[in-house]
Amino acid sequence: MIAAVPFVGRARDVLLGFKYRNRRQLAHHFAGLLVNRLFAEGYRMGDIDVVTWAPTSRRRRHQRGFDQAEVVARRVAAQLGLPCRRMLERDSASAPQTGLDRAARLHGPTFRSSPRTSGQAVLLIDDVVTTGSTLRSADRALRDGGARSVVRAAVATTPALVHRANTTRPNRRRSADRGVVVQGPWAA
Repeated sequence: MIAAVPFVGRARDVLLGFKYRNRRQLAHHFAGLLVNRLFAEGYRMGDIDVVTWAPTSRRRRHQRGFDQAEVVARRVAAQLGLPCRRMLERDSASAPQTGLDRAARLHGPTFRSSPRTSGQAVLLIDDVVTTGSTLRSADRALRDGGARSVVRAAVATTPALVHRANTTRPNRRRSADRGVVVQGPWAA
């Protein structure tokens, strides 16, 4: 997995403002951070065919008026010159992750992929990763739907997740498809 920033301090405050105070204009900046991180980690044009996102629950989308991961994904796709498509449906029985304790979040929501997934190299976007279960579940659904490859990316991740992944797997430059959080200069 690739993350642009740690979910602490100012970055956390800005992301929460984006998510809960309808500051959608920040999506362009978040997309730029993600695109820069992708290029810094060696991804090039042609490595990805399509951009999609891990959709939030219908209830959360209705409360906020938008899906924050979709807004960022569409901006990332625009900056990369790629199509952005809804390729996942969240199971309506899946509870929102926000507000759950860590143990409950580890189970993650369930997703179904669309038929358009088959044969695609997919860039999967989420806003914040705490346990990684949402992206793992979405990745699994895309692969079950026939995706050729999936690159998981998020605007931010908790420092504990970065630290755990980097200390348990010494080769931090492995493929994003293997689920490794790539260490950036901010995660030292």
